[in-house]
Amino acid sequence: MRFQTDLIPARLIRRYKRFLADARLEDGREITAHCANPGSMMGLAEEGMKIWLEPNDDPKKKLKYGWRLVDHENGHFTGVDTSVPNRALKAALEAREVAGLGEYDVVRPEVKYGENSRIDFLLQGGGPDTYVEVKSVTLSRQAGLAEFPDSVTKRGAKHLAELANMRALGQRAVMLYLVQRTDCTKMTLASDIDPAYAKAFIEARKSGVEVICMGTRISPTGVQVGETLEFID
Repeated sequence: MRFQTDLIPARLIRRYKRFLADARLEDGREITAHCANPGSMMGLAEEGMKIWLEPNDDPKKKLKYGWRLVDHENGHFTGVDTSVPNRALKAALEAREVAGLGEYDVVRPEVKYGENSRIDFLLQGGGPDTYVEVKSVTLSRQAGLAEFPDSVTKRGAKHLAELANMRALGQRAVMLYLVQRTDCTKMTLASDIDPAYAKAFIEARKSGVEVICMGTRISPTGVQVGETLEFID
């Protein structure tokens, strides 16, 4: 998935009200950017961090910049836009490039199911219907290890219960974590941050919900789905 507009570098001033961030462009101008991330962004929103913004000239948008990446200035990047994983995964699923999910002919995004929910992807045409829920992973508190979630997510726990219900109905259900960090090779749950989510995860696994963890290749030009990463229970 390529970014629609060339990204421009900036320095973060502050992130606030969850969806807003002030930044300083290279020419010294201070701007406000949209931050498409409802999580805590622990470790990714420190003043002075190098970030990459996507400008736009859409008259319907109040903010003319969107925050897309954190540049760790050591060759590694983190993608902070939580809408990116679904776009990147849709292309990878359609190209049959996701290990374990390559046998399906039909990829349907945002299909209603369960109790007032929408599944990120419903895969059909390669066996039983397969329900795939996607989560963006950006937290890393230990070198090389990604963690989810970075804040309490009741919605995430609900999604796990919905997947478990689909398994009870005889369908295949997959929890897919896309690690939007290029500096991590494995992943685990941040049980200390959200014990309720960890409990829901254990129950979902017992019911037969599968877990897939994928890495990413990230640069200021775009985000692509990478290799399968190790998931540590």
